[in-house]
Amino acid sequence: MPRLVPSGRARLVAALARAFGPRRLRAVLPALKIRGLSAWDVPAMGHPTPLTVEDIGRSHHRSRGGTLRAAVFGVNDGLVSNTSLILGVAGASASPDTLLLSGLTGLLAGAFSMATGEWVSMASQRELYEKQIAEERDELQRYPEAEAEELALIYTARGLPAEDAHRVASLLVHDPDRALDTLAREELGLDPTDLGSPWGAAFSSFLAFAAGAAIPLMPLVLGAGDAAVPIAAGLAAGALFTVGAVLSLFSGRSAWLGGARMLAIGAAAGAATWGVGRLLGGAVGGP
Repeated sequence: MPRLVPSGRARLVAALARAFGPRRLRAVLPALKIRGLSAWDVPAMGHPTPLTVEDIGRSHHRSRGGTLRAAVFGVNDGLVSNTSLILGVAGASASPDTLLLSGLTGLLAGAFSMATGEWVSMASQRELYEKQIAEERDELQRYPEAEAEELALIYTARGLPAEDAHRVASLLVHDPDRALDTLAREELGLDPTDLGSPWGAAFSSFLAFAAGAAIPLMPLVLGAGDAAVPIAAGLAAGALFTVGAVLSLFSGRSAWLGGARMLAIGAAAGAATWGVGRLLGGAVGGP
């Protein structure tokens, strides 16, 4: 029997899973066709794993492991935007000091913009979830029998005998806190203990964007002189290829193809901004 030799992607994902845990790689594992992923969707409180039921309840909409994907895209945003900015200013024949100032300003402005946008988005989402849970709490207090019937229907749709489903639902409704937790998970698809942190999301977005934006800025900070822009472009090219290859972990496609595609997109953006900077520099500096 031939010996099974894992691919390079499989070995990398296995190493990441050992380092960060399977839950954090939940968005990556489907690309490897890993079976039994629903086991990682079981809430910490021990409630049953959600299944797809067309007319009753809603499944969890948030993907555990989206943090890694968001971090990769945040780095990519910072990398492309700040590289393009530096190349655009360089196209206008700006001095090294102006390039450095532009790059630092682009890093800070972009990072704060990303952080602010993520905070507003997450805060609005959390407020919506809290409102939905508050409405569920009110309905549970006013119409406990109706809520018990909803729970019974959900459990019946999942295969539990009708008599057992009604008995379990009736017991749950007599414990308001537990009933609310169960209804939030089963009917709303929400984990009341994990509604997302606006400040955590803002801080993560700031760091991810800043990390990407810092890459093309390094030669300017280190004073590489006339070679700073070519070195910055080379560093950005390598980082873009790496980001594209990493994103292939989510799609399951070729890392080489993903890296080349991201490099081509970044190169097009950089060339376009350099050309615009060249035109504007000539127009502004002309007679």
